[in-house]
Amino acid sequence: MSASQTLPATAVPGDDTPTLLIKIFGKDRPGITAGLFDTLAAYSLDVVDIEQVVTRGRITLCALVTAPPQTGRHGSAEGELRATVHSWAEALRLQAEIISGRGDNRPRGTGRSIVTVLGHPLTAESTAAIAAAITGTGGNIDRIFRLAKYPVTAVEFAVSGAETAPLRTALATQAALLGVDIAVVAAGLHRRAQRLVVMDVDSTLIQDEVIELFAAHAGCEAQVAEVTAAAMRGELDFEQSLHARVKLLAGLDASVVDKVRAEVRLTPGARTLIRTLKRLGYQVGVVSGGFTQVTDDLRERLGLDFASANTLEIVDGRLTGRVTGEIVDRAGKARLLRRFAAEAGVPLAQTVAIGDGANDLDMLNAAGLGVAFNAKPVVREAAHTAVNVPFLDTVLYLLGISREEVEAADTQADED
Repeated sequence: MSASQTLPATAVPGDDTPTLLIKIFGKDRPGITAGLFDTLAAYSLDVVDIEQVVTRGRITLCALVTAPPQTGRHGSAEGELRATVHSWAEALRLQAEIISGRGDNRPRGTGRSIVTVLGHPLTAESTAAIAAAITGTGGNIDRIFRLAKYPVTAVEFAVSGAETAPLRTALATQAALLGVDIAVVAAGLHRRAQRLVVMDVDSTLIQDEVIELFAAHAGCEAQVAEVTAAAMRGELDFEQSLHARVKLLAGLDASVVDKVRAEVRLTPGARTLIRTLKRLGYQVGVVSGGFTQVTDDLRERLGLDFASANTLEIVDGRLTGRVTGEIVDRAGKARLLRRFAAEAGVPLAQTVAIGDGANDLDMLNAAGLGVAFNAKPVVREAAHTAVNVPFLDTVLYLLGISREEVEAADTQADED
């Protein structure tokens, strides 16, 4: 359209404009929406709003339209419209309800948030408590949408009238009491613009602690596990604990690297998460307090864009008990997140970080969205949101990506 061209003026319904809310209920089948609006077309109406949902094969279709003129060909135009719509609905064994009113939907309050709830299962009691908590902050639920029914039930609430921060605080309390996971993020285009996801590796991308796998081959698993647990709880300086643990591996034959790689177990849903993100145009990276001997292999196997970790020193075919290069610790992970974002051309506010330990906290806080995955209490309390089910792909729902979108992407990939 050239600068000199303009769109035709369209009347915007004001508060006093007569409108009709037409609601259709019944068994879903192809052609219902087209049939309703084909029926309405004879009355030269303007469509103000449309909402449709199908649940267990039953359709609820709502159309808000401007009212027809006062008189028609055979008397009241509104009366004719009502009779015509009811006749059309009855012919299809549907129910119709038509409500007169004025204007559009009431103005929504300032503040827009998306509340994502993950339940395993999601009970009526939990849903009632969540809705009450939203209302208690002054928020109004404008729309509810189911993102997934397995491996967890994931439901998204669009909320207006409450600011994101106090809403998140109120719902965090409910999540702890109800045993569900609740994420609250500001609504807006930026949510779908989050194009870089960076994960921790040990106990996040994989089910294992890599250093413990090495320690099992060195016969010092118990000593290493004890130090690892203390470090993850934030009780020990990570760099000091790393050196202490790695020292116990001195003398191991380098062939143990291949054995450890074979022992690594991906977290359920890890492949689905990465595959889906990549197909949707995201870049994905990992940062680890573990070792490049494993993360480089994961990068190749999973098609990751970025990977960084510590490196075990190997001399004359044996581990020396030392690490080389820059240490990837708590501060290092946040630094690497920023580096990856710069290389990917993604603003930091549009990044997602996922981790479980205290050494992930700086990274989680630096990201636009920090997700604590089956994390220690100190991490759950500090992160933007928490996921406490053992399926890594549930993070997709926090990004507004539904299970149906995941399955559609898989189907398209198979066809290609």
